[in-house]
Amino acid sequence: MWVPLITPFKDGAVDIQSYDRLVEHYIQAGADALFPLGTTGESPTLDDAEIDLVIERTVAVARGRVPVFVGVGGNSTRKVEKELKRLQRIAFDGIVSVCPYYNRPSQDGLIAHFRNIAAATDRLVLIYNIPYRTAVNLSNDSMLELAEVPNIVGAKDSSGSLAQSLELLARKPKDFAVLTGEDALYFTMMANGAEGGILAASHLMTERFIEVGRCFAANDVAGARAAWAPLAQFVPLLFAEANPMPIKYLLWRQGLIASPECRLPLTRISDGLAKRLDAYFEQRAAA
Repeated sequence: MWVPLITPFKDGAVDIQSYDRLVEHYIQAGADALFPLGTTGESPTLDDAEIDLVIERTVAVARGRVPVFVGVGGNSTRKVEKELKRLQRIAFDGIVSVCPYYNRPSQDGLIAHFRNIAAATDRLVLIYNIPYRTAVNLSNDSMLELAEVPNIVGAKDSSGSLAQSLELLARKPKDFAVLTGEDALYFTMMANGAEGGILAASHLMTERFIEVGRCFAANDVAGARAAWAPLAQFVPLLFAEANPMPIKYLLWRQGLIASPECRLPLTRISDGLAKRLDAYFEQRAAA
């Protein structure tokens, strides 16, 4: 269970004090790995200096206790290669690289893109397939061809098609990890052989997500179902408006971050959703 970390902001700047607190919090909670600078981390809004700072703080606070995989991707293969070279001096374990967005390459273009990225780094590479954000879908045939590249070790699967995801699980090699990026499908994907999940919702009720994984590891499907039941109702609430705005609001309410601030074009959650989240927060506090 990997946490795709938010990037806290305060008065327009990255709030490193809150960020350090979050990194330690999720390590203590039992997260298996940390993933800074994904979409949940609002990475498109950060400049190079802020990107370096976030990675450096993640590595420094983690101190090797869990793997750190950094979001490094884009729709220009050449720029991604340059970014990997720029980050070479920082010691993190691997990258999560999203399919090129907006320019809609063909399957052969996608394959060449990820082959070039893998060749440009000696780090481990996880491919992130999320067609409803990128407007291009990496097919299972293409994914399995890329799985033959030695340092391409897995996928964050957000294909948006349960049939495609289940087929990938059925066809993948044993040494290729499929981690779902679909929070609402965590139970379903784990029940069908996924290795885990990279789940924005795991910022909240983290212990429940971890328990689901532990139960599946012990082949305790009934226990996993019981752990998942409250999450099945809670997860949709966190995506009722643009991620990570609802998550940041609840983390702020819990005192884990100093402000629920996001960067434009993201703003803040509506008053209506805030009331619904407040009711959840108060219910949890009373439990």
